[in-house]
Amino acid sequence: MTEKNIKRFENKRIRTVWDEEKEEGLFSIVDIVGVLTDSPSLTIIGRY
Repeated sequence: MTEKNIKRFENKRIRTVWDEEKEEGLFSIVDIVGVLTDSPSLTIIGRY
């Protein structure tokens, strides 16, 4: 089962997904780059 979650880093959101079967986690590169460059959050229409 895949678990979706949101982590916080310096009070900014980073979307994550954990796949129990593969035992690996994935992070949104868009969110990470936004935190590292201090960019404003992107608004994306749709579901996470």
